[in-house]
This record gives sequence, structure tokens and C-alpha cells, in this order.
Amino acid sequence: MKSRTRLLKLTSHSLAFLLLLVLFGCPGNGNKTEVNSATPEPAKTRKTDFDGDKAFEYVRKQVEFGVRPPGSPELEKTRAYIIDQLRSFGLNVTTDEFQATTPMGQKKMANIVAELPGSSNDIVIICSHYDTKYVKDFKFVGANDAGSSTGAVMEIARVLAMKKLSLKMTYRFVFFDGEEAFCFDWDQCHNPNPADPSKPLPDNTYGSRHYVSQLVAKNELSRVKALILLDMIGYKELKLGRADLGSAWLQDIIWQTGKEIGYGSQFINATEGVGDDDHSPFLKAGVDAVDLIQLSSYQYWHTKDDTLDKVSAKSLQIVGDTVIASLPRIEERIRSRAR
Repeated sequence: MKSRTRLLKLTSHSLAFLLLLVLFGCPGNGNKTEVNSATPEPAKTRKTDFDGDKAFEYVRKQVEFGVRPPGSPELEKTRAYIIDQLRSFGLNVTTDEFQATTPMGQKKMANIVAELPGSSNDIVIICSHYDTKYVKDFKFVGANDAGSSTGAVMEIARVLAMKKLSLKMTYRFVFFDGEEAFCFDWDQCHNPNPADPSKPLPDNTYGSRHYVSQLVAKNELSRVKALILLDMIGYKELKLGRADLGSAWLQDIIWQTGKEIGYGSQFINATEGVGDDDHSPFLKAGVDAVDLIQLSSYQYWHTKDDTLDKVSAKSLQIVGDTVIASLPRIEERIRSRAR
């Protein structure tokens, strides 16, 4: 906050001088701050150990790498950065590389998985995609989509790794490659299926579809009790409606928690039309999942203006606080459903 000060004329009465200091403040301690469009809004209210400013720095670093579509050197640098940070939190980190058939041919992709073991083998996944959309005509740096959610999941991972919360379940922090379609319009793209040409493959959610297939192959799918997907959650004018595709009980817990801790104006009672996202393959496989995303009211989606100045540390704080505060309730609900 900027404060106005007046020059004070000193007198020989020190008591009067001290009184003036009390009333008007010390002129030498003005609190002026230069702010540019890429400076994060201070996260003044912290309900948990989540640090919105740290999360914003994770977003800033991703944007500095540039455009990050699957298979690009920029995404490889981003992946190395994410892995390095996760390991610095003391987490066990693995990468799962795979080849994906896309409209642009075979693409090498890699999911990042960090695990925090718990006393229970049951798994809760908190996730985001970390690639940006391939765009031919302009430079798309994806600060909000999905730099913001990647940064938030990284910071949630750091907080949970501190083990200050009384959580029992095993947590996996998964960063999916290849969520974005290579065609600009999902509905107008043909992705050939070598196994059955009459059934084209989806041109999206490559990483999450692959991850579900690996859970099935490893007989781990039944261990996954809930998935929380973050995607486009950093806009400075944050409004999160309930995605039209998701598990109602997870949405209820998260939205109610957000309201209870003071974020009712951001977790709103409205429907967010989303359709397919990285939670979709899990829902199809029978895993309860929720998608936190601001899509319909984000006018910069898939444009050159999805830049760092659209992202706020305060919005990251709101989402991080709410997700972390929801976890004990989510665990309790999972346990009660198993009884």
C-alpha cells in the first residue's frame, strides 16, 4: 500500500516531534513498490503452508522456457526442471516415456510421476498437464494453460512432502504430457488408428490415457481412490464453476471447503462446460475424479495473450489452500465408502 508523507518542520521540542512521527509516520520509510505486469500479486492470506509466490515462480520459470509442445527441446528443459524441483522436496520421481500416434506422426512423450508414500496403499492423484498446445501461427507460452496448474501441483507436492498434515494415503503428483491436441480444433481433426482405420484415435489426453493403461497393466487401478486435476487455475480474475464431467462428491467437498475458508467468491455455484480433459480417461476407467478449471470465462484460451501477466499468485494461493484443506475430508470420505 502506498502512503503519503509530508515533510515535517523540526522544532526544538522533541516531544512534539515524536508525536508527529506517531501521527504521520517516518518519512524515511515510505513503502513504494514498482510493479510490472508480470509481478505476482502478493498472496496475503495463507490458510495452509501453500505459498502462492513460490507457485508463481514455478509458473514464471516454465514461461521462460518458451513454447512447450510435446517432443520439443523446451518441454524437455521444462521436464528436467520439474523433476529437479520434485526431487529437492524429497519425493521419489520417475518418468514414463512412450510413443504416441498423432496427426503429426509419432511423437515421443513422457509423463512425470512423483510419489509420497503413506501408511495406506490407497492412492490419491493430484495432477496437471505440463505441455503447451502446438500452434503454427503464433507463439503460445501457455502461462495459464497449463503453466499455472503445473506450478500449483508442484507447490502442493512441496507442502505435502513436509508431512505436517495427518494424511494416511499415498499421494502421487502426476504431470501429463500431450494433453493438448495437435490440431487446433479437436472436433475437426483426424488421428489415424493403425490398428483399426475405421476408428480414429483421439487427438488429445495422450499422457493421461497412457497412464491409465499403465495402471491397468500393473494391476494398480483399483488402488486409485480419487483424482484431482488442475488445469487453467491461475487467472487473476479467478472464477471456478463445477465442471460438467466429474464426481459430485469430490466437487462437493472441494467447493464447500473453499467457501468455508473464505474463497466463496472464487468457488462459485455454476456449471463449467469442459467435456474431455485429463480426468476423462480415469472417469471412464471407474476412478472418481474432479477437474478444477476456468475455461468459459478465460478469454485468452489458446491465444498469444495467455501470458504471465494473466496469472496471479493470489489465485494460485486460493486453489492451493483449498485443495490441501480438502484432503483430510477426501480421505475420510474414501475410508467411509470402504467400510
